[in-house]
Amino acid sequence: MQQQPSPQALTGVRVLDLSRVLAGPWCTQTLADLGADVIKIERPGSGDDTRAWGPPYLKDADGQDTSEAAYFLGANRNKRSLAVDLSRAEGQAIVRRLAGQVDVLVENFKVGDLARYGLDAQTLLAEHPGLVICSITGFGQTGPYAERAGYDYAVQGMGGLMSVTGERDDLPGGGPQKVGVAVADLFTGMYATVAILAALRHRDATGQGQVIDMALFDTQLAMLANLGSNYLCSGKAPGRMGNAHQNIVPYQVFEASDGHLILAVGNDRQFAKFCEIAGQPGWAADPRFATNAERVRHRAALVPMLEDVIRQRPRNEWLAALEAAKVPCGSINSIGEALADPQAQARGAVVPMAHPLTPDLRLIASPMKLSATPVAYRHAPPLLGQHSDELLREAGCSEEEITVWRQRGVIA
Repeated sequence: MQQQPSPQALTGVRVLDLSRVLAGPWCTQTLADLGADVIKIERPGSGDDTRAWGPPYLKDADGQDTSEAAYFLGANRNKRSLAVDLSRAEGQAIVRRLAGQVDVLVENFKVGDLARYGLDAQTLLAEHPGLVICSITGFGQTGPYAERAGYDYAVQGMGGLMSVTGERDDLPGGGPQKVGVAVADLFTGMYATVAILAALRHRDATGQGQVIDMALFDTQLAMLANLGSNYLCSGKAPGRMGNAHQNIVPYQVFEASDGHLILAVGNDRQFAKFCEIAGQPGWAADPRFATNAERVRHRAALVPMLEDVIRQRPRNEWLAALEAAKVPCGSINSIGEALADPQAQARGAVVPMAHPLTPDLRLIASPMKLSATPVAYRHAPPLLGQHSDELLREAGCSEEEITVWRQRGVIA
């Protein structure tokens, strides 16, 4: 007997995805991974902007580049694509029909833009009071910057993240630095997911839908976490610390005799263990270094001493000794090394999926490990308009309507 697939937590939830690029698609991919049926609305001919954000591109079975950018593939699995022209009245009618058949609508249009198509939140909620609408913008629906376009890079700067990222200003290479991935987008996508799940719970209990107003800028401010709290408590804005930690010492990168390693001492007991391994047990008893608070105050004295002793031994020797003593540490891997790491392999960090253009697509797996309702990889990231006919039939459209719309360029 064939084993039935495990149920998924969001099976039965339908999502209309009018978003593009990263924050919105990251949110809807997460919902899709959890079992939601996500309908991705795209512009005929071009689709989501990230379809063209390459190279690199997916390679076909012959090793040749396709038109599918790796960027797009990383944020759009488990979705179905409907290519429809929202500038056309027929296209607007199609999306309004779909809005009445879903639980959630996610969009990242500029403030006010969807009103032109009769798809603004006020109109849709009047017609469908149980709908959950999540709007993702750079600066939110209110405030003096509401009408500005919002991009992750600019928000990292405006929201304070680049003021605490990068090497210290007094060292070579010092100055503002963005994070290597679009963290404001990604965090906004994740916060949006949480908000949508909360709104669905409320809708299921009361029948009432609502509007979720998500902004990259708001999220970036929230992401400041302990550093934002540091400022509010002290009145002093934290500066850039390179690879060091604002509140913990030693907690940074050090150079061994043959490479770099991370030492992440989190408490005084771990520091004492490190000192034993380093052959310097007296450091742990020194009043300047005995507690984390004193180590932070005397960072300038302690760190050069640590640098001198750590560079005397090879990296792997340090890592083995520190791991055996349960002192937090780590290597600094390339992305390839990280994905090839035995732990990544054991956790299934890379998943294969059959794509229409190649049987050998590999994607980074979802990190969510649910025992009863596991993530499932049902659909490869779709080709543009791959599911247009299928989705329109499911929405109750006739074959004649579909044919006419395609002839007129309303759908693709």
